[in-house]
Amino acid sequence: MPNPVFLLVLAVAFAAFSFSAQRLYRFLRIGHDEIRWNDLGRRSWNLFSIGIGQRKILRDPVAGPLHALVFWGFVVLTAGSVEILVHGAMPAFSLERVLPPAMHGLFILSQEAFAVFVLVAVSVLLYRRIVVKPARLQGDNVHSGDAILILSMIAGLMVTLILMSAFDRIVSPRFPVVVQPVSAPVAMALSWVSPAVATAARDANWWAHALLLLVFLNYLPYSKHLHVIVSLPNTFLSNTSGPGPIGAMKPMDLEAETEQFGAADVMHLSWKNLLDGYSCTECGRCTSVCPANLTGKPLSPRKIVINTRERLAEVAPSIVGGTDVVAQPLFGDVAPEAQPGRRLTDTFITEEELWACTSCRACVHECPVSIDQLEIINELRRGLVLTESRFPEEVQPAFESMERNGSPWAFKPADRANWAEGLDIPTMAELAGRGIRPDVLFWVGCMGSFDDRAKKVTVAFARILQASGVHFAILGQEESCHGDPARRMGNEYLYQMLARQAIETLNGYGVTTVVTSCPHCFHQIGKEFPQLGGHFEVIHHSEFLARLLAEDKVPLDSEEGRHLTIAFHDSCYLGRYNDVYEAPREAIRRSLPVVSLAEPARTRDRGLCCGAGGGRMFMEERTGKRINVERTEELLATGADELAVACPFCLTMISDGARALGSEVPVQDIAEVVASRLRA
Repeated sequence: MPNPVFLLVLAVAFAAFSFSAQRLYRFLRIGHDEIRWNDLGRRSWNLFSIGIGQRKILRDPVAGPLHALVFWGFVVLTAGSVEILVHGAMPAFSLERVLPPAMHGLFILSQEAFAVFVLVAVSVLLYRRIVVKPARLQGDNVHSGDAILILSMIAGLMVTLILMSAFDRIVSPRFPVVVQPVSAPVAMALSWVSPAVATAARDANWWAHALLLLVFLNYLPYSKHLHVIVSLPNTFLSNTSGPGPIGAMKPMDLEAETEQFGAADVMHLSWKNLLDGYSCTECGRCTSVCPANLTGKPLSPRKIVINTRERLAEVAPSIVGGTDVVAQPLFGDVAPEAQPGRRLTDTFITEEELWACTSCRACVHECPVSIDQLEIINELRRGLVLTESRFPEEVQPAFESMERNGSPWAFKPADRANWAEGLDIPTMAELAGRGIRPDVLFWVGCMGSFDDRAKKVTVAFARILQASGVHFAILGQEESCHGDPARRMGNEYLYQMLARQAIETLNGYGVTTVVTSCPHCFHQIGKEFPQLGGHFEVIHHSEFLARLLAEDKVPLDSEEGRHLTIAFHDSCYLGRYNDVYEAPREAIRRSLPVVSLAEPARTRDRGLCCGAGGGRMFMEERTGKRINVERTEELLATGADELAVACPFCLTMISDGARALGSEVPVQDIAEVVASRLRA
């Protein structure tokens, strides 16, 4: 017969949770629409590998396994929680009556084992929070008290579950000890308790567990631990780990009838950006790997997401209307009344924070629940530039030069191919005039065309292509900046103008395959040009070199030379944006038969940015330690004879860092490493 008292408790609890969930959903809907249902196969893989498999959270060797145990424990213990709640409403129900004895025994064993795993993990996490206090868990308005409360509630759930089973065993020891390895010893220690007292204690722990479970469920929507519920959907809906081009900025319709381009407040962001705020665990992994934050700049990716959530809680109630009849009696006014003049930009997030970002994607790559902090930063930058014309003063010359000269620097477009004088390299126009189409187009890029140091890399790579018999051509003075720096600095209008011009030029010559030595060009042409109708196969020169060397097409000097130890620096736009890590190392190994590769402390997908991305190449670094110096120190600490890079921006930054540190260790692009071994 149903239990009317518990049925009433259950109905009230689920009604309250349903109200809170609908409230949060209404808040999300103030963000603009965005399609997130494409590529379901890849999204499902993200859900299972990152969400359920906890692949990202396990990157932390200490806290990662502890949090994973708590999560997996909740997954396993959910079945037991459902049984407890159903049994409370309908006392006659029990899985013992439904499942075969062997399967039910495994079920009981799983509940006991994971209850202990979770209790131990929670105890260690509480110790870390209260005693150890790791640096990444401090600051940024982190809700430490909330975390301690949630962990304590989880511990309470595990303790009441174990005690409930132990007292039940005293009353009726019907299960073998082997399936109750935890509660059986506890029951033995409490064997002096009479059956009547044990029955009362069992029932008391049952009620305590059930009520704590329902309180926990209804507290989550008003806690930063809401991620317990929304992190799995957020991982499935995220584009940061698979579906769509990784790292590609959102396209913008610049002809739309709107007064706001980009974002200045939460209603200008997408509902998925707002869901990211709900999903944030405040773990600080994003901030702990941010190169700007590590070197004393004001940017904290975690703060960006927390601020977004706080601003949503502040302004959404006044937008969607209604009174929170559930939360206010329990928590008071959970959201302050919206005040005129307040918004996400300026009130919560400063310009200085936004412009400190190097767009390295370390924060996005590290987040265990697939939050895209960078997307929020990019949208707020767009709002500043496109709607309010606010940007660092040193950016203005770069914008003007890109518009007038087709490059971020004030060089003449006619001088783009000066580096190729005497090398007998044809242009696309020359070959088209003879009815010839090359196998590949070598996209040189602005750095490779105009920067004196980068031009040496361009020449080295061109020499390798010629020596290897590759039929290639360049655009020469027809090449112009594709606009990636403008896009990263928020000037979408300038970006689209430059990108469309570049696409028109490439399509005019029927180009299908592009090779480039610049990871920014590699990413932009390959991953973001398709938004504007430009579809090309783009190969980075590290991959092209590795392929040529593997096929023995590069004529190398047979002399082995001296043994070298080389430390390679991973470019963000090559690695975290395009997952290219092995090709540049393979090119070094194949070209230098007597070589050792020394990996710095932070390497591959954990590599530290050089500091040039996100338009930072064109801005002054006035606060804290220079990022390039920090990174160069790490590379030099390996004791390497040479430092190698595969990006012209990284080449400049690491070379400058070495000079600033007084180091004479040479810094070379991998093309120069290979070219130095070319047969005379």
